[in-house]
Amino acid sequence: QVQLVESGGGLVQTGDSLRLSCVVSGGTFVTYAMGWFRQAPGNEREFVAAINWSSARKYYADSVTGRFSISRDNAKETVFLHMGSLKPEDAAVYYCASGRLGSTGLFGVDYWGQGTQVTVSS
Repeated sequence: QVQLVESGGGLVQTGDSLRLSCVVSGGTFVTYAMGWFRQAPGNEREFVAAINWSSARKYYADSVTGRFSISRDNAKETVFLHMGSLKPEDAAVYYCASGRLGSTGLFGVDYWGQGTQVTVSS
């Protein structure tokens, strides 16, 4: 059974940085494309960032381009989301996911994490 466990969320102020982590177990992490999504109250879950198995391909939502960075450590079976210049509109529950990489992001999600809350105060 593949499990994805996120951590690193919390309460920060506008302009601060935060790093989310997602540890994957029970599968062959090195073969997975990985991504991050987020969902704010009353909104649909939206794509944030994705990365292929070798880190050679990365994709970002327009809203986070230049501020967020996705990375992975295959030896530690972990994917990271480095978030900078945080804004109140970045506040959401952030979910880690594994799936297939398309031309603009992560699709066909196979597994989801339980989510980690990010709150940004103004």
